[in-house]
Amino acid sequence: MAAALLFNSPVFLSNIPYLLDVNTMAKIISSLGGKVDFRGNSEILIDPSNVSRYDPPLEPVIAMRASFLVAGALLARFGRAKVALPGGCAIGSRPVDIHLKGFEALGVKRSIEHGFVNLECDKLKGANIYLSYPSVGATENLIMASVFAEGMTVIDNAAKEPEILGLSEFLNLCGAKIRGAGSRTIEIEGVKSLKPIDNYTIIPDRIEAGTLMLAGAITRGDILVENISSDYLSSVIEKMIEAGIEVLPEKNGIRVRCNNRPKPVTIKTSPHPGFPTDMQAQFMALLSLGEGTSVITEMVFENRYLHAEELSRLGADIRVDGRTAVVVGVDHLSGAPVRALDLRAGAALVIAGLMAEGETRVFGLSHLNRGYENLEIKLSNLGACISKEVLP
Repeated sequence: MAAALLFNSPVFLSNIPYLLDVNTMAKIISSLGGKVDFRGNSEILIDPSNVSRYDPPLEPVIAMRASFLVAGALLARFGRAKVALPGGCAIGSRPVDIHLKGFEALGVKRSIEHGFVNLECDKLKGANIYLSYPSVGATENLIMASVFAEGMTVIDNAAKEPEILGLSEFLNLCGAKIRGAGSRTIEIEGVKSLKPIDNYTIIPDRIEAGTLMLAGAITRGDILVENISSDYLSSVIEKMIEAGIEVLPEKNGIRVRCNNRPKPVTIKTSPHPGFPTDMQAQFMALLSLGEGTSVITEMVFENRYLHAEELSRLGADIRVDGRTAVVVGVDHLSGAPVRALDLRAGAALVIAGLMAEGETRVFGLSHLNRGYENLEIKLSNLGACISKEVLP
């Protein structure tokens, strides 16, 4: 959606889930002068032709971290941007330093005043950029900023996530010249303009798919998650198989079967193609009902075990020491009131509640609504006894 700001004519996207974060990005684009039309059936039309501002308002920007992605697109369009430091889940320090150093390499002058990042340049010029960490957001921002830059931009130690491939494919279809997406080195040759294609289908959400796969496993079910490639979730599937879960790639999706308690595994999160940090909480929920002792090491964020204490309220045996969590499997969980303190923690608590004896009430669903569309309906269709309530 942020990349739509690179265009001067309407952009039509499909396979867009109606999420709180999608709505937040729509508000940001609208605040800049664009028009966003949700067409139903997971389709959205973004008309950026009248975008005239480069300074989105504070409130929607601080609501989610992905809001900072408009910075690269606005720099490419106007040569300037004024964007608040972003918000999102409270899962540790996530500075935008890597983004800013990359922008500076392209010739951007930057300052931070009163919580806003001010970016300005006369002309973006291609450069060699080395990322100190393969940040997904920084890679996306720098790709967008470099699309119109003069000359060649080379991003080394770039993120390899499927979403980088998706963004690059979309921009290339519209006239960009991006090579190497999906590898650690990406080259962007600047072009004069882009022309949107008639319709672009966004890649499926691999984290939602992975969450549903683990929901099937934790309940010892047999489910087919459609419209997802096993290539997107290879590291997760590897650990599921190691845990004794049957995972079968099929023509139209991934089938998951599980008849027994999961076996213990060792997990260490890392950038793609490693085990995704966004699946760590859900896998912890699965292992809490497993056999033996599992060890999880969180190497991406330093404060991403907020769900551990809440899972313990359900009866899980979890000990956290710094970046490491030791999960001793128990034979059952007991329903209890718990609170989702971030997006993936909410998903973990929901799937743990599917196997807990009695009723589990998960509060704080505003986090969950940021990244999952109708999760309760999808789980209910699979046979779960689940409902969502709006509290007074």
